[in-house]
Amino acid sequence: MEIKNYDFKGKKAIVRVDFNVPLQDGKITDDTRIRGALPTLKLILEKGGALIIMSHMGKPKGKVKAELSLSQIVDAVSAALGVPVKFAKDCANADAEVAALKPGEALLLENLRFYPEEEGKPVGIEKEDPAYDAAKKEMKAKQKDFAKKLASYADCYVMDAFGTAHRKHASTAVIADYFGADDKMLGLLMEKEVAAVDAVLNNIQRPFVAIMGGSKVSSKIGIIENLLGKVDRLILCGGMTYTFAAAHGGKVGKSICETDKFDVALGVEELAKKNGVELVMAPDAICAEDFNNDAPQKVFPANAIPDSWEGLDAGPEAQKKFAAAIKGAKTILWNGPAGVFEFDNFCSGSRAIGNAVAEATAEGAFSLIGGGDSVACVNKFGLADKVSYISTGGGALLEAIEGKVLPGVAAIKGE
Repeated sequence: MEIKNYDFKGKKAIVRVDFNVPLQDGKITDDTRIRGALPTLKLILEKGGALIIMSHMGKPKGKVKAELSLSQIVDAVSAALGVPVKFAKDCANADAEVAALKPGEALLLENLRFYPEEEGKPVGIEKEDPAYDAAKKEMKAKQKDFAKKLASYADCYVMDAFGTAHRKHASTAVIADYFGADDKMLGLLMEKEVAAVDAVLNNIQRPFVAIMGGSKVSSKIGIIENLLGKVDRLILCGGMTYTFAAAHGGKVGKSICETDKFDVALGVEELAKKNGVELVMAPDAICAEDFNNDAPQKVFPANAIPDSWEGLDAGPEAQKKFAAAIKGAKTILWNGPAGVFEFDNFCSGSRAIGNAVAEATAEGAFSLIGGGDSVACVNKFGLADKVSYISTGGGALLEAIEGKVLPGVAAIKGE
């Protein structure tokens, strides 16, 4: 069922959102995730429905922690939504609050992860323990009961938390089993996210250029291998590139380097060659002897960095090379910065990529930015309105790119 076609009048809708917002002294420091969910939440209210909003916050690991209570964001959600939002102190015992809910009203449930059943992982027992399998089986049964309880509050279910769509949690996937096909749907934000990923991976306009950054090649190998079957050009940047340089006997000083992953790096190069993909990496690096913003800089070849120095950003030649590789692209995927972009003095490589992506977008490319650091880059450089789409999901986006089925999507679509 598509949400725009659903009749919410007189019905209670339970909506999974991602309100895992950053807090400082109990105040929200970035309300992007709340704003992202508003179109879905307002649509349900406008159509005469009643809202039951559920989310997690942080990682309480099945324990009640006051500093992770969603009660802290009730006022902010009320202000954003334009209606007073009621609060249920216990997400698993909210029958009275739900029963009192009228059309046009909204109720926010307490942090789902205060219950270990939400994640469905045994608590207080390690995987190596002989009793782990039995404990896991027992917890999965409890997870179903927890999901069934949440489902009992509503007439329909809306999944609008892309950031957790890669998790098979009670509220993101299991709950969907307790609703018929016509009473469960993706929210507007989820629809946009799924469409954006589909545009990049299944509706490719060429040339297709992907930019993958990050510190470790091992954490991105599945994504890189999947992309090598799709892209025309792959830019690898950030800390992972020093592993590639060292794999060929290069000297990388104190730079991040996975010495046990040389075979992985060489395998990526071989696969790129086999698939006819142009692999682009930095020929030089901006380096420092200390890991801080004010450390003196020097530029060295990426494969000839002295022992006491470490690469913290892509060098000037690399920046030109990256920009040239992005120019003319029609589909662009960017995940991961080119250096320590948090330091103003070591963010020029990431800025060069951002500017090149923005220019290509202005010339007609579809650009998808995903992953917390890449999104932070785009926002830092004031480029958010100059790219096609910014994904709200880090891990979910990466797993989708890797070709994995997202449980939160599959549960709705019946895949």
